[in-house]
Amino acid sequence: MAINHLHNNHEIFSSTKGRLIFTIFLNFIITLAEIIGGLISGSLSLISDALHNFSDSISIVISYIALKLKLKSNSIKHTFGLKRAEILAAVINSAVLIVICIYVFYEAILRLKNPEAINAGIMSIVASIGLLANLFAAILLKKDSEKSINIRSAYLHIVGDTVSSIAVLLGGLSIYFWKIYWIDPVLTIIIGFYIIRESYIILQEAIHILMEGAPLDISIEQIQYEVEKFSEVENIHHIHLWMVGENDVHFEAHVNVNDMKISQCDYLRKEIEQVLQTKFGIHHITLQFECNQCKTSGLIEQHP
Repeated sequence: MAINHLHNNHEIFSSTKGRLIFTIFLNFIITLAEIIGGLISGSLSLISDALHNFSDSISIVISYIALKLKLKSNSIKHTFGLKRAEILAAVINSAVLIVICIYVFYEAILRLKNPEAINAGIMSIVASIGLLANLFAAILLKKDSEKSINIRSAYLHIVGDTVSSIAVLLGGLSIYFWKIYWIDPVLTIIIGFYIIRESYIILQEAIHILMEGAPLDISIEQIQYEVEKFSEVENIHHIHLWMVGENDVHFEAHVNVNDMKISQCDYLRKEIEQVLQTKFGIHHITLQFECNQCKTSGLIEQHP
């Protein structure tokens, strides 16, 4: 039984889904502890940290659902699959976090106008527990966050709460030793600005993908240069370059070539695809070969 128990624990921590599930459970516990501790101690920053943790739990649930949807096979109804579920999850998570921070700002300003006595001992103890739990959760998701914008948005929630817990702990110690009660709402505002900044970066990136934006690290002009180096190619035009998912880049274009046999075109197509794959990391490629068929040959087609 002990061996099976260890084996099950290993399975939980060895997969992204397992780590997400454990982090969800951990965050719900932190949230409950901080709400109780915040109400008893009277600390707004502790309660705001609890709200962040609660939003973390919801965001990680969304991330988990999105991860499951992403793994679904392509179908007649969804020919690209459901890869964008992760991107949508990143948008929801980041936007919700910004809204929560704005609400907490409002509460902090009210507290600045009317400072209240705070039980710094309870505040510091609960903040210490939250800090340790958030650090552990951040370590769990760190590796996964480097591969997925969806996990990165959830990881940002955890990092934000780790920083928040540190600030709340320092605030609790300052109140305990020096009775500086105004530091509680001030720390809340500082933490909020940090989280909003990081959330905005992810939100901007996710919306760019949803709007079928071109990858920022790929130059269309450089693609044109590489393709037109082939002696058989007159020009490449009507290019479409977009992302279905974070690491799923698609490319289509018209290639104007010299008059040649279909077999030669097929060889040329393979050569061009090889260049696009090796030099630009594009693996979904559709090329339309033609011989002076388009009335316009602009790099980007302009629709009326």
